[in-house]
Amino acid sequence: MSLFTCVRFFAQAHCNGSKSRIWPTKKDRKKGIYIINPCAELDYGFHIFEHPETHRLIGVTPAGDFHITACDLNAPHLVAERRERAAIHSLLFRTPVLIKGNMQPPTLYSELLREQLDKMIPMIPFLPKDNPKYDEELRLVKQLTTGF
Repeated sequence: MSLFTCVRFFAQAHCNGSKSRIWPTKKDRKKGIYIINPCAELDYGFHIFEHPETHRLIGVTPAGDFHITACDLNAPHLVAERRERAAIHSLLFRTPVLIKGNMQPPTLYSELLREQLDKMIPMIPFLPKDNPKYDEELRLVKQLTTGF
């Protein structure tokens, strides 16, 4: 992860403001709970995954859970940006393009989409479907959205 990525992803005012209100205690740190330093720990896939359907972040370690909560990384605007980023990524890398007649070559459109993608939250490894938290997240989101 580049320094730009670590600054862009984790040093947003929203996240820093959230994190300033909660900090792990000495007792927490003994349990492996701490704020992850994105410039020192480059492999977030060890702690945090993105759910591929809800685009919320899921912690799989005590530090990951704490970091998500402390930095409010599942705030609606961040989840929306990850959802939009996934849609753009899918358009760029998974959608076949058919050019008819005198249409503009798709390179212009793909360049614009790539520029937009570069300004967004970087890709986060998806939570594997065999992780117990996968279905738990779907149930939680269903409960939050329907009340059941």
